[in-house]
Amino acid sequence: MGRAFEFRKERKMKRWGHMARVFTKLGKEITIAVKQGGPDVVGNPRLRALMAEARAEQMPKENIERAIKKATDKTLGDFKEIVYEGYGPFGIAYLVETATDNNTRTVANVRSYFTKCGGSLGTSGSVAFMFDHKCVFRIKEDPAKPIDIDELELELIDYGAEDVFKQEIEDEDENVTVEICIYGDYTAYGALQKYIEENGYDLVSGGFERIPNVELKDVTPEQRATLDKLTGLLEDDEDVTNVYTTAKPAEE
Repeated sequence: MGRAFEFRKERKMKRWGHMARVFTKLGKEITIAVKQGGPDVVGNPRLRALMAEARAEQMPKENIERAIKKATDKTLGDFKEIVYEGYGPFGIAYLVETATDNNTRTVANVRSYFTKCGGSLGTSGSVAFMFDHKCVFRIKEDPAKPIDIDELELELIDYGAEDVFKQEIEDEDENVTVEICIYGDYTAYGALQKYIEENGYDLVSGGFERIPNVELKDVTPEQRATLDKLTGLLEDDEDVTNVYTTAKPAEE
């Protein structure tokens, strides 16, 4: 069948793997959002943003309904968001966000990943100060109606935005769309989402990220391979939703 077939197959397998991880993560976040703010999207801004992201990721309707049901089903476990901190090999700080219904299982798994790769799980506060907690929104730009990024940024500053920029997103079929990323302090989440919705922008997603506030560390290719192994083990765990480090990203 040739290399072209193998290339397409590899990309499809990666896409399926990405979808499985994203659907699991979104499902847990939807469950938590419903528990915290109720199932009515009108009165639950976090749930509205997650529903927009679920649509953008083409998450099946039954997956969404199952996640909402988990929040109201008394017989099912109660997901809690827990952050773990530690150091990987070579002095690289790791911050790991999880959503779990069994903390004993999750902490044992996370600790084992660190140990396997020459790192160690730390105590609360050991590395969190190295990361700023930010909210981030992504909105889609209509090619027929380009958005003036400078004008938008000036408007959003009053609502807590700290950084606004455009980026091109390429899907697995090499189709390119333009999205606008909006970053602000995590406390500005509600105000920014309200502005985006009231002004009719096409919301792709809204959530939170941890941004390193220290100088990122250079690592050798050999060191990166070990760090990638640790990151991969963490990201493949069903309880883990996000992994952040202080390693400098690999150059494209």
